[in-house]
Amino acid sequence: MTSLLSRLVESSADASTPFAVIRRHESDLVDVLTGEIVDVEKLADIPLDGSRSGCDVLALVPFRQVRERGFAATDDGAPLRCLLVKERDTVTLDDALAALPEVEVPIGSLGFDTTDEDYAEIVRRVVSEEIGRGEGANFVIRRSFRGSTSVSPATAVLAWMRTLLLSEQGAYWTFAVHSPGHSLVGATPERHVSVRDGLVTMNPISGTFRHPAEGPTPEGVLKFLSDVKESDELFMVVDEEMKMMSSICPTGGRILGPYLKQMSRLSHTEYLLEGRTDLDLRDVLRATMFAPTVTGSPMENACTVIQRHEQGGRGYYSGVLAFFESRTDGSGAVSYELDAPILIRTAHLDGDGLVTLSAGATLVRLSTPEGEVAETHAKASGMLAALGLIPQAPPQPAINLNAQPGVAEALVERNHQLASFWIRSQGWEQHPPFAGTTALVIDCEDQFTEMLAHQLRHLGLRTSVARWDSVEDILTPDLVVFGPGPGDPRDLDNVRLETVRALLRSRLDLGRPLLAVCLSHQILSMLAGLPVEALPTPRQGVRLQTNVFGTGAALGFYNTFSPVAEGDQLVTPRLNLDISAEDGFVVALRGAGVASIQGHLESVLSSDGLATLECLVGYTLARDRAPVYD
Repeated sequence: MTSLLSRLVESSADASTPFAVIRRHESDLVDVLTGEIVDVEKLADIPLDGSRSGCDVLALVPFRQVRERGFAATDDGAPLRCLLVKERDTVTLDDALAALPEVEVPIGSLGFDTTDEDYAEIVRRVVSEEIGRGEGANFVIRRSFRGSTSVSPATAVLAWMRTLLLSEQGAYWTFAVHSPGHSLVGATPERHVSVRDGLVTMNPISGTFRHPAEGPTPEGVLKFLSDVKESDELFMVVDEEMKMMSSICPTGGRILGPYLKQMSRLSHTEYLLEGRTDLDLRDVLRATMFAPTVTGSPMENACTVIQRHEQGGRGYYSGVLAFFESRTDGSGAVSYELDAPILIRTAHLDGDGLVTLSAGATLVRLSTPEGEVAETHAKASGMLAALGLIPQAPPQPAINLNAQPGVAEALVERNHQLASFWIRSQGWEQHPPFAGTTALVIDCEDQFTEMLAHQLRHLGLRTSVARWDSVEDILTPDLVVFGPGPGDPRDLDNVRLETVRALLRSRLDLGRPLLAVCLSHQILSMLAGLPVEALPTPRQGVRLQTNVFGTGAALGFYNTFSPVAEGDQLVTPRLNLDISAEDGFVVALRGAGVASIQGHLESVLSSDGLATLECLVGYTLARDRAPVYD
């Protein structure tokens, strides 16, 4: 009997049958799917109602879908496309290789849409104008290689997939997907999110070790693992994905790892994040659009920065393939599992034969233009080789980098910088210190507020979160926590910053307890009469040993600006707040019912974050006070 894959290969010349061929998790088995194509407007419209006898659904989610979260994205028209599976088969890897077409797919190179020189200039601008202005900690800016072919798109992606199966290693998914006008082929290293029986798993990957031509060495990988820039990149994306985990998992997320993922031309460092949820899978997907490893942080502002610096829309690059697999229990009820890899290391082929391959570098405060240009070339190289546009990597000495002396120890050493709160299972205390106290956390466009809210709930506070432009009641909560966010606090024309400033004034006038973090700490400092200045070097994703009113604390910092105290100044000119400063930079403030902190107590980098948060909350709640604002 002819296999489904063989039939698809035989009919691929006319490209009339939609399909997906998927090898997951380096399995010895390959899934083959075909069925009906349906385009929908929103994630909530993906048909998972079981009315089709629980058919599996593979959704192609483009980057423009992030607009569902209210974030900026160029609308390039890439459809949210669903393959409703009518027929499914599983074949061995060997049988798949035997069936897939071993043919040459001629492709004409059109080159990168952004030259090396132009991309280097973008790196300089983003580091100086975006990170340097406090717009965020890191941003991923893409460039795209373009080519063309006259070969049927169905035949092309099947042939390229065969090459990837033979040449690539370490991929989370290797796949070929064909539909009218949009075909994809790739070997992505990164799971975005999966959900099985309520267990959510995310997989932040960052930090890139480019293998030399002669092959990686133990010395090379150890040098990579000790590189501060590379570890900072990973910690920042872990923070960003833990924000997402805190928003979808009532008991928060737990960090597992780190691990080293070895591929054919590159190696990456990664963590796994786990938590539990009872949300609809489409809501999980919506709340996690999209991975910070392909956008930046904070997410909302990263999308705005991407739109400022990239040419055109992203299509499916940095979106996801979302595979909803149905299960039917003994009573006939249909449920689904979700497995969604990120669409990177992926080529897109449209109906006119245009091939697009996008690659992006993570730009941080320590980025160099030359290094980030090289990283985009390295990330594109595996797919460019599969397309036949550059030579395949020569055979390299067989070396398992994870087995090399010192590698395991270097990976474990990274966790010494992280908060144990996010590494251990987060069981709730039987007698939390602030049980019954109500708290409102104000989101200033940074989902760090979700992690703050989770920690406050751990301490017993009944906590809700409200966005800065939708705060209805500033009086009633026992405690209001003003959260972090992007931007220059001195910008008096920014509506968001002025609104936060007005909310702070209102709470101060009411004489009710408040805590301010990072950006809000800076705004409070200005209200208290302190100047705020740009730091000589941005502290984005930096862990520092600091002093908070006589108590040492290791905290994570994400700030480009800081309040400044002069000389031995101990009290603010207004509001009568005590000052805790180091080297002139104000780390914290406190007064009757008021406290603020520059560091991110909720960050995974803040080893002493929870203890410091408990101390500051306890201080603010010690007593109410008379209004002191003037």
